[in-house]
Amino acid sequence: MPRIAFTPSTRWTALAVLGLAAALARPAAAFDVPNPIGAITSAVEAVAEDRSSEDIAKDLKIKAAITANVIDKMGTDVVSISSDVYEQDVMLTGTVESAAQKAQAGKLTAAIEGVKKVYNEIIVVPPKIKKKKGTVENFVDDTVIEKKINALLLEARGVSVTNFRWRAVGGHVFLFGRALSKPELKKAIAIVRDIKDVTAVTSRVKVRPKA
Repeated sequence: MPRIAFTPSTRWTALAVLGLAAALARPAAAFDVPNPIGAITSAVEAVAEDRSSEDIAKDLKIKAAITANVIDKMGTDVVSISSDVYEQDVMLTGTVESAAQKAQAGKLTAAIEGVKKVYNEIIVVPPKIKKKKGTVENFVDDTVIEKKINALLLEARGVSVTNFRWRAVGGHVFLFGRALSKPELKKAIAIVRDIKDVTAVTSRVKVRPKA
């Protein structure tokens, strides 16, 4: 069978369509609320990454499987869990109410075909503690933190922002993806740590130069 040749423009379009399709296929009540525009943006940005097109396709497949398989087993218990996939490694973040839920999410994810490694960074917040920390004075807007990370890493020289992923959970930032060098990773971590309301930074970023 002849191979289909993708020009830069058709490749962008194809990835965008895949991203939109994946977003629209997700249930609305769990694992990353669907955002078609965001999905298209992410798909287009993937062209500039140092992942291969094969890795991108595999990662999209795993992401879709996590959304479907884990939700089928755990239902609305996973509504506040997010998943990121990079070169078949998976990082789970968010909050659950028990250690059993965290372990179940990790086990179900690890069982998905093609997954190489799972970083289960889900934070267990028992109902009593969640209620106590729900006061206005303790509120941290993770969305604001994530937007600041995006803006600052985008502006930073020597940081390939498209290779990075990040999630903020109660001010704790989890970095994921790939850095092309140790100095690049060190710079990215320093930038994130300096952001207001960031209480901790955990890096699951792999360091590997361009081939």
